[in-house]
Amino acid sequence: MSTLSAYEALVDHYRRLYHFDHLAAIVGWDRHTMMPPGGHAARAQAEAQLSALMHGMRTDARLPAWLDAAEQSDLDAVQRADLREMRRDWMDANALPGDHVEAVSLASSRCEHGWRTQRPANDWPGFLENFRPLLELVRTEARLLAERTGLDPYDALLDRYEPGTRAAHIDQLFGDLKSWLPGLIEAACTRQTRIPLVEPVGPFPVAAQRALSEAVLDLFGFDWDKGRLDVSAHPFTGGVSEDVRITTRYDEADCLQALMATIHECGHARYSQNLPAEWAGRPIGRARSFGIHESQSLFFELQIARHPAFARVLSPLLVAHLGDQPAFAPEHLARLLTRVERGKIRVAADEVTYPAHVILRYEIERALIADEMQAEDIPAAWDEKMAGLLGVDTRGDFRNGCLQDVHWTKGAFGYFPCYTLGAMYAAQWAATIRQTLPDMDACIARGELADILDWHRAQVWTQASRWETAELARRASGEPLDARHFRAHLEARYLS
Repeated sequence: MSTLSAYEALVDHYRRLYHFDHLAAIVGWDRHTMMPPGGHAARAQAEAQLSALMHGMRTDARLPAWLDAAEQSDLDAVQRADLREMRRDWMDANALPGDHVEAVSLASSRCEHGWRTQRPANDWPGFLENFRPLLELVRTEARLLAERTGLDPYDALLDRYEPGTRAAHIDQLFGDLKSWLPGLIEAACTRQTRIPLVEPVGPFPVAAQRALSEAVLDLFGFDWDKGRLDVSAHPFTGGVSEDVRITTRYDEADCLQALMATIHECGHARYSQNLPAEWAGRPIGRARSFGIHESQSLFFELQIARHPAFARVLSPLLVAHLGDQPAFAPEHLARLLTRVERGKIRVAADEVTYPAHVILRYEIERALIADEMQAEDIPAAWDEKMAGLLGVDTRGDFRNGCLQDVHWTKGAFGYFPCYTLGAMYAAQWAATIRQTLPDMDACIARGELADILDWHRAQVWTQASRWETAELARRASGEPLDARHFRAHLEARYLS
């Protein structure tokens, strides 16, 4: 086999793996949206077998020779970037034995399935029975990855979601946040007590909310030929570029929750739908990182949808689908969408208090992976940190406390920091766009989003994993991640 054909063999191999990724994504989407409860046990076994099969492909004995041979060939810059991502994937997979991968799939499926009923029942003891063994498996996984990579165990998990980022850098970013965020929260809340707030009056029928969500997806350019909208217990976006699945959740008493969740997920979906078709199936064609992915969803939600001027665009849509009422007038809607309020629920949090929710989870999961905290200790730590960061009492309320998120039930430790990294990137993208599009705010007020989204298409979506994350940021904005843009954004919107 020639060195060039070694690279071609790798491309063919990863494209076949991509097809299995597609199947796994849709099977997972179905489990969250359509699967009857009685199908859980059989589905868990099927998904575990699929995970084991895919792991076998990722650890194929031929891959090291192909990787080494391709490294010696005359590849162009794009192919070398592709090869870099292939080697990253190979190293990650080879750190873990197949039986471990299968065990994690089974344990996470069991934990997530139980969580669906345990959360509404406020059943922490029941959840703990499934979570303890999953946590032990994740700790083992972190140790195995650390041995392979030379990283700290938590860094090894974090690297899967945000390649190249280390906990030391996040500690620095979050430490700075904690130094000024409480004061900003207090100042914003005090300022807003002087501003009258008109609440929406329901009920808001689910069918009408769905029609509203569809109209907003149209506004943001969602491609219905390559995607669909459904309902799940926790909003998410899944699938692959050619087949993107958005989910949201509706509350007949709160029409804004589903609206904002749908817009947030649309940011993920537009990124996925606009990854380069010519790179489909190749590691270079994947989204760069979860922080960059969250930068897209949070740009859509925070920089556009919660922009006070965008209320002029949303107002007639709300009136058309849910009926006219004072709360939907642009001036009242803008206040609702920028209300700062200390609360228990992360996904319902405003953009000012949201980072506190992320810091809390980050600090707990780091301690869990380091074996400095046990699963039984989570509620007490949660209550203490929630009181300290936000002044909110969550004692005894597991449903709206430590059971509210799905991430840990799936073994997704290392994901939570990506939300606030994404918000920081989103603010940086907005500052950059304003340099080349000075009337960006006026465009948002008119609902004319084409130029703004074209920037994302050129600078982020079509770049996929061509560049390492820091290089992607430099090419897009002229500098690596700089949290000062996030602070400037929050202060301008909430204190000026």
